[in-house]
Amino acid sequence: MNPFKLRNVSLLAAALAALSIPAPFLARSPKAAPQPAQPRATAAAPSSQLSAREQQLLTDFGNLARFHDADLKLGPPAPGEDRVVFMGDSITQIWDLKKSFPGKPYINRGISGQTSPQMLLRFRQDVIDLKPKVVIILAGTNDIAQNTGPMTLRQTEGDIVDMAQLARFNGIRVVLCSVTPSVRFGWHPQVTDAASKIAAVDQWLKAYAASHHYVYVNYYSALKDAAGGLPRKYSRDGVHPTAAGFAVMAPLAQAGIEKALKKKN
Repeated sequence: MNPFKLRNVSLLAAALAALSIPAPFLARSPKAAPQPAQPRATAAAPSSQLSAREQQLLTDFGNLARFHDADLKLGPPAPGEDRVVFMGDSITQIWDLKKSFPGKPYINRGISGQTSPQMLLRFRQDVIDLKPKVVIILAGTNDIAQNTGPMTLRQTEGDIVDMAQLARFNGIRVVLCSVTPSVRFGWHPQVTDAASKIAAVDQWLKAYAASHHYVYVNYYSALKDAAGGLPRKYSRDGVHPTAAGFAVMAPLAQAGIEKALKKKN
């Protein structure tokens, strides 16, 4: 018999045999294992329902956009220039450095509401890349006020340590400032232990600065009242200094800067 015909006959026989196999013996696909019910996804809040601050925190937590263009425009310091960057939150932002330090090449890089982790995120752009001789760091108020959520004092201390180490590694002299006194925060009244936490951070700051040979500027002792707060003569809201408050702080800051400039890199 022709081998091709024999092959076709064999294939046909095999097919007919398969059709005659009883159903229980036919191959079956295994049943898929039951899948656990998936939790229903929660819809994110529409962007139109978020405040401008919430939008900014979602898209640029450190707010690097704030000084990006200004930093590029500033350029490197002139030869012999004793450039100083003030890094901080609203207390730094509202400080009129030109009025307090006339003729000094001091740069304000304070952003209202910021906590220490946000400052740390922008430290390279807003401090290191500006190549100052000195950075003066004032941070911690908004950490205690829980502006970006609850924070421990250890977390605040860690962020300050990181900023100081980054500055030192890049040849920038460091001035660490005490947190200015406050008893309560009007925007977060649920925080009731502000005075004690500020005192604790400042005690740590003083010890840390001494042990690592950083300059320490003590605004706290010069400004506080008997309750550990910022008195009316220096502040309208108990948190932000007025011109009178900054008049007390300015010579302390200047003395700290001069002391830092005398230190070796």
